Amino acid sequence: MLSVLKIRNIAVIESAEIEFFRGFNVLTGETGAGKSIILDSINAVLGFRTSRELIRTGETQAEVTALFCDIDASSEKALESLGLPLSDDRSLLISRTISADKNVCRINGALTNVAALKTVGATLITIHGQQDNRELLDPETHLSYIDALAGTKELFSKYSEAYSKLVSADAKIKKISSDKAERARRADMLSFQIDELQRANIVPGEWEELKNRRSLMRNYEKIQTAFASAYSALSGGDDFSGALSLVSGAQRELSSVSDCSKDAEKLSERLSEIYYELDDISDVLRGDGFDGGFSQEELNDVEERLDMLYRLSKKYGDTEEEMLAFLENAEKELESVSLSDEMLEELLLKREKLYENAKSLAEELSKKRKFAAETFCESVCKELRFLDMPSVRFEAVFKDVPLSENGVDSAEFLISANVGEDLKPLAKTASGGELSRIMLAIKNVLSDKDSVNTLVFDEIDTGVSGRAASKIAAKLYEVSRKKQVLCVTHLGVIASKGDSHYLIEKSEHDGKTFTNVTLLSPEARKYEIARIIGGGNVTDLQLKNAEEMLGGV
Repeated sequence: MLSVLKIRNIAVIESAEIEFFRGFNVLTGETGAGKSIILDSINAVLGFRTSRELIRTGETQAEVTALFCDIDASSEKALESLGLPLSDDRSLLISRTISADKNVCRINGALTNVAALKTVGATLITIHGQQDNRELLDPETHLSYIDALAGTKELFSKYSEAYSKLVSADAKIKKISSDKAERARRADMLSFQIDELQRANIVPGEWEELKNRRSLMRNYEKIQTAFASAYSALSGGDDFSGALSLVSGAQRELSSVSDCSKDAEKLSERLSEIYYELDDISDVLRGDGFDGGFSQEELNDVEERLDMLYRLSKKYGDTEEEMLAFLENAEKELESVSLSDEMLEELLLKREKLYENAKSLAEELSKKRKFAAETFCESVCKELRFLDMPSVRFEAVFKDVPLSENGVDSAEFLISANVGEDLKPLAKTASGGELSRIMLAIKNVLSDKDSVNTLVFDEIDTGVSGRAASKIAAKLYEVSRKKQVLCVTHLGVIASKGDSHYLIEKSEHDGKTFTNVTLLSPEARKYEIARIIGGGNVTDLQLKNAEEMLGGV
């Protein structure tokens, strides 16, 4: 049950805290006073789409908070599925802060998102507004009402899964069989690419090695000269001493005084080690000098190999690893393309089984729907007769359709409101007032199947007056004995049935507009109902009529 609704900076409501009660809660007020803002606020905490235009002029953010008490098992299950906390007293606090750039949502203090609000909100409140009446004119929605009474949720879930698999199989079949010529062209292309990459015999790391080898060969003479110069510097020449000779001389000088100086001894030893290292280097340089071990033919081969790898990289990937990965994927795709005929045959067999399974579930679903439809229509007729439509006939006409997401059925509600009239679609015969009563009748029939404990009716009295309005009032009151009902109304007869009566009124001061929500006292209720009856100035007669209405509660 919705216990408290707090609103801050939503449109013309600067601040409001509304305490709702069990039973029948009615909201009245002049047109434009702000009744729709109350509903917009409720929709906000239920996770419905909002607009930053809702934020009060001059403010940067708005906030709505709703406290629910005595939540049932369905709400508890929704919280559990989302990993959200449940309070010890089985209350539920939902808040939503709206700003220009973001929404901040909380459930029992835990940060969450709008989707979570919608999941939990669906277990808390059902709102019936003018949009529902319009949807009732669309035959596409009629099957859902029958499903709600038939209790086909679990079966429909199984069917939806089966149908989804069937659709997926059909998509694969279509893809495989759509264009054989295109598959043949693709196979030729893949074969060419695979052959080209296989003949290349690509080895990871080869590209870098070849580039290093090419650099070595291209700089052969420069390297040769460096080797010769280095040897000369070490070994010396006819007219100069090399590093070996100089190091040897230095070592001998220090060695001659090593008996006298430990430092000289150590340095002598170090120079000796250096000498032998330089001598080894000199031996290498003294051989053939630098011998790259290559020919011009090898250089040409390396250049050609590098050129080929470069060209392949432009088509298949920047590195050897990427080119090899391309090759692997191409081989797999070619195999898939080559096996498409076999796959098609397997898919067709699989599809046949999937179709039979889905068809079987759809037929079972259809039987349940048609069985429930009889009870549904009888119950709706009973409700409508109470709602001042004594001669009404209401039927659901089924048509067989090809297997679809809804099964093998389509259904449309037909109605005859008067004796001697043929049954006709709602869109062609039902008036606004009749639509309101039909929807109320449907909601009441389905109420026992609906675990939601709070029902909101937005102007259910549209197009209704007189005795029919009295009947609607009585029916709403009856529903409110089992569930909490919130009703926005413009009719005094409905307002008079309320257990709690709220007045929404608008005022202006300091150049701003404000909307206030007031829980009316018995005396104030009398004046408000008299205003509704008269539509303007309150007269003694209207007050007396209002008093009589209230006395009948």
